[in-house]
Amino acid sequence: MHAEMPDGIEIRQLSLPWPVEPFGPVGEVDEASGDEDDLIEALNGVQICVTQMAPLTRRVLHAAPDLKLVCVTRGGPVNVNLQAATERKIPVCSAPGRNAAATAEHTVAMILAATRRIASSHTDLTGGLWRGDYYRYDSVGPELNGSTVGLVGFGAVGSRVARILRGFGTHILVHDPYVNQQHLGDVAELTTLDDLLSRSHIVSLHARVTSETTRMIGAAQLALMPRGSVIVNCARGALLDYDAVCDALDSRHLYGAAFDVFPQEPIPAGSRLLAAHNMVMTPHLAGASRQTAATAARIAAGEVGRYLRGEPLRFCANPEALN
Repeated sequence: MHAEMPDGIEIRQLSLPWPVEPFGPVGEVDEASGDEDDLIEALNGVQICVTQMAPLTRRVLHAAPDLKLVCVTRGGPVNVNLQAATERKIPVCSAPGRNAAATAEHTVAMILAATRRIASSHTDLTGGLWRGDYYRYDSVGPELNGSTVGLVGFGAVGSRVARILRGFGTHILVHDPYVNQQHLGDVAELTTLDDLLSRSHIVSLHARVTSETTRMIGAAQLALMPRGSVIVNCARGALLDYDAVCDALDSRHLYGAAFDVFPQEPIPAGSRLLAAHNMVMTPHLAGASRQTAATAARIAAGEVGRYLRGEPLRFCANPEALN
């Protein structure tokens, strides 16, 4: 940030509870961290706000009359009330794709962990149990080589996952209403959701949460998947009916599942997820890497520099605020 700004500009800092405490709804915005009153106090006299999780609600924005620019160091500014910012003529920038590589790599790692029982085998060994019975034919999972993998969503993360998995010898199916076969080229085959589910040995979710995608995968959709298949979600918990997944694991219709995101975070005590068969879980870490932090910082600093120099912003989510 210092490299993009002229000397003499004061920088203030406000620490937020995330990532030690999970983000969540604050006021009318989602995936936020921190207190509105603390943020209002911190923004007193501030012209530029750079944040990852601070709740830029209508109340906060209208209590910050000097604010001229907001930069959110994540793929989308879900923690900002864009309508309120636009009304105030405050452009809001984000950092699209800043964690795409990290999330794609984590997704592939989760696929391998679930198909090869890596997590449960490790736990068994540290507990003094040698599970040689996992070598039995009815206990092993599918190889990636020769398998069909279905990707629901083909954005920055999904497209990277496809390219990585092609190296394993997989056939990739994609369901995404915003792409066409020409866009996919020879990397993947575009198809309907039902066809993808019925043909895929492994299904990985990479869609954004909208009214159309919320709980888009439930019991009926899981029933379409071949017996012994695997489902993975490193996108958002709202996309999936987790109780239905637990049912499918209990009945052995699904071989395994791997999740980095959940409908409630942290996972509440007593959740069925904590005792599910062949479940691999991580605490919303898919996008966490040193490169993610560096990329997000570089993008945000670049937007601040362009604003200060009077240049066009590259990643403005509400360009109408500039009119």
